[in-house]
This record gives sequence, structure tokens and C-alpha cells, in this order.
Amino acid sequence: MNKSGKDVEKRDRIVRRIARELRDGFYVNLGIGMPTLVANCVPAGMEVVLQSENGMLGIGPYPAEGEEDCDLINAGKETVSEMAGTSYFSSADSFAMIRGAHVDLSVLGAMEVDEAGNLANWMIPGKMVKGMGGAMDLVAGARRVVVAMEHTTREGAPKILKRCTLPLTGVGVVDTIVTEMAYIRVTPRGLVLEEVAPGLTAEDVQRATEARLVVGERLKVMES
Repeated sequence: MNKSGKDVEKRDRIVRRIARELRDGFYVNLGIGMPTLVANCVPAGMEVVLQSENGMLGIGPYPAEGEEDCDLINAGKETVSEMAGTSYFSSADSFAMIRGAHVDLSVLGAMEVDEAGNLANWMIPGKMVKGMGGAMDLVAGARRVVVAMEHTTREGAPKILKRCTLPLTGVGVVDTIVTEMAYIRVTPRGLVLEEVAPGLTAEDVQRATEARLVVGERLKVMES
């Protein structure tokens, strides 16, 4: 199914903002779905090593059409490219890297996040579940966790809640939430709204959010 132009614009804003969280020398795991698009937005000249839990270290951008190699895939079974120095190993070694806290940044999608930094992203009761994947290990082992998600459901219901209603992936594990509407930090004093999308106000973001937002002292507009 083709994404609408509006959906693409939302995703582009989210992944571009997350790419600004990358730093030279970081080892980064990109979750299935929207987070994988961050690989196409690594700033020029920056050395970031992308890790996939299926056993690949050194993932490059998505390959151009016609240049795909079916043997090179990420954890979401998508074809990827490799960087100079890319290494391959078993998924057991990959998870040893994750559980050993050798991943600087983990970017994951979410169904729900709450004001305590709790994350629900692996199942909806009553619906088919293919498996929990590596999310539980990643949120427990990564040094920092960034959630990439749309701010509301397709029906317009909030996804940033006072308390998650779905089964939790991790408790108090989220550091930052990036949506098409806002950049939000999880802090001991609550969810701090630090950036809003162009054309929006803090009040607009709060109306789309169940949890109470603390407006940052230096609230600014997200770079487009």
C-alpha cells in the first residue's frame, strides 16, 4: 500500500529530527518500520555504526532499485546496503552486544508511551503476535532509547498517555519521544515539550496528548 504524501511528510520530519541525535562514534540500533529510515539521514561526514539484531554491524542506506542484494537484510527482512568494514555474526553475538550495553542509541516505534517513560510496542491483546523481537533486550541494554512514532492513532486517539494500557515492553526505559508534532524528553518532573512542529503551538500538542506536558523554558520550532 502506497503511503500518502501527508504520511511521508510526517515520517520524514520524524526521522530527520532523530538523525540529529546521532553522534560520531555511536553504535545505533534502528527498530523495524519507521526507525530504519534514519539510515538514509545520517549527516554527511559522520561516522555512525548501525547494528541489526539479526547479526549485521555496519548497515548502510537502503540500496537503489536494481542494486539490492537479497543476502543483505535487516531485522525487518528489508534489503539493505553495507558500509566499508561491515561485519557479520550470529544473532547470539548480536544480542550479547545489546545486553552488554554496547549500543549507544536504540530507536524504536511504539504503540503507546506514558509519562513515566514506560513503553508498549510489542503486542495488542487478542491480535496475532509474530513475536516480541529484540525490543525488550534493546530497551533494557541500550544506553539511550528514542521512540519514533506518530503522535496519535489513525482514529486520532492519543498515543502518549498518563499510563500505558497495553502490555509493557519496558518500564521507565524511554528517554526521548519524537513525533510529527513534537520533540519530548522524559524527565523526573514529567514529559518536557522542547520542540513543536512548524505551524503548531504547545496547546495544539497538548490537545493531542493525554499525559500532561511541561512546556520547556526554551520551547522552539522543529527544524523542517
